[in-house]
Amino acid sequence: MDHREAVSSRRSTARQLNSNYTDGLSAPTVDGPSVCAYHHMMGINDISRRPATEQLDALRNRDISATELLDEHLARHDMLHSRLNAIVTTDVESARHQAAEIDAARNDDQTLGTLAGLPMTVKDALATAGMRSTGGAIELTDHVPSQDAASVAHARNAGAVIWGKSNLPRWSGDIQAVNEMFGRTGNPWDLGRTPGGSSGGAAAAVATCLTPVEIGTDIGGSVRLPAHFSGVCGHKPSFGVVPQSGYIDHVTYGALDADVNVIGPLARTVDDLELMLDVISDHPERLPSTRQSARELRVAAWLDDPACPVSDDVAIVLEAAVSALEAAGVKVDRNARPDHEFGDVYSIGMPLVSSATSPGRTDEEYERLLERSEDADPTMAMRARASTIRHRDWLLMSEQRELRRRSWDRFFRNYDIVLAPTAFIAAFEHIDGGNLYTRTLEIDGATRPYADLIAWTTQFGYVYLPATVVPAGRTPSGLPVGLQIVGPFMGDRTTLEFARLVESVTGGYSAPPLLP
Repeated sequence: MDHREAVSSRRSTARQLNSNYTDGLSAPTVDGPSVCAYHHMMGINDISRRPATEQLDALRNRDISATELLDEHLARHDMLHSRLNAIVTTDVESARHQAAEIDAARNDDQTLGTLAGLPMTVKDALATAGMRSTGGAIELTDHVPSQDAASVAHARNAGAVIWGKSNLPRWSGDIQAVNEMFGRTGNPWDLGRTPGGSSGGAAAAVATCLTPVEIGTDIGGSVRLPAHFSGVCGHKPSFGVVPQSGYIDHVTYGALDADVNVIGPLARTVDDLELMLDVISDHPERLPSTRQSARELRVAAWLDDPACPVSDDVAIVLEAAVSALEAAGVKVDRNARPDHEFGDVYSIGMPLVSSATSPGRTDEEYERLLERSEDADPTMAMRARASTIRHRDWLLMSEQRELRRRSWDRFFRNYDIVLAPTAFIAAFEHIDGGNLYTRTLEIDGATRPYADLIAWTTQFGYVYLPATVVPAGRTPSGLPVGLQIVGPFMGDRTTLEFARLVESVTGGYSAPPLLP
């Protein structure tokens, strides 16, 4: 069966699945309760399962205190930590002190911030004042910053009670959440599989209600991939919207902004994503509002490509979700494409990502990469050349990036968003040994480069576009699949608005089996 025949077959299967979709309900592959179902099922004693917006309402209404809400989240962490290993550093004493101060201020009717009393955790790639911050690197085992990363400071100034740090790979450099200090984080849908990376601990913590929201980082897909693998929502902002200072990408921990890298939120609902985006951005008012309703947006769908084919089980879920949107009144153009090739991501996007992460290489690693620049394996050779690139060559490559940005500008004159896969597969089993550029995966009878996992996210990231991932359904084996919603530069509110519609059509977040 060639690629076109495979796509046609998937669409036929998707149409059958779509007959089971109803407005506001989950796809048939999602058998857990939706967020809406939780609202009816859960009482005040389990408010930690509810979205951040509802937890904040309960705090403001004094249905629960900040101290009590913190204790609920800590109790769940105590219950799950030995199995999940999502939160690897805690400062309970400071968090309880802050929560008590917020309770006292609320009782005195003082004016409080947007997140006042909301307990949350932060990816360990971001500096937190007075709390160990390692970037997943053993060199920073005992590193305790004196000040917060800018995004963390924004959250703390808004009243967030930050009690822990979530797990990640060393220097945020992998699609699994594992390092030699803290070990491995499991996927709450299947502990034998990865929750994704690099913000894998963050996504797992959000999925299991250890925290209502998280602050992650994304350079090659590190917010979006964990959201997809773990069944939660994630947003990669337009480049530059959220300040990077305090990002720990190597031992100087973020003295300079990393190219391509962004700081972005993870949550269980799209409303919570936008809430956090507004909090951690320097100037959220500069993001223009959406002019049309979600159903009126001009939508393109790029659901597969021969340059990076999507697995059958993921493709069927995505096709069903898009068909459900069409049934809900959305007009979708499945043939629209930008006027550049998907494969450009391999020759321009991935090298730019690899070069942006090169400061985290040790001198020894750098020398080894120099030796492998002509490696027989093309993926390894690309990584080696990109990580040791001359400044002149980087400038020429960045010039090519600018041409692709202009291509996307032309595309978005006729379309408001494009729908795409987040990754070509659902969550995969943990892999030991090797690295991003040497591992392989066996999918649908074919051997694929592990690095292909970042192709669909890098496609939009290296050109600085915003992208929102929202759960679209689950594979027949029960693994979550996230739909990537991409908009024009600074079109963050447009992708978020359409994500709300997707959430209402597909059911959005469902509780994983690990959640008690």
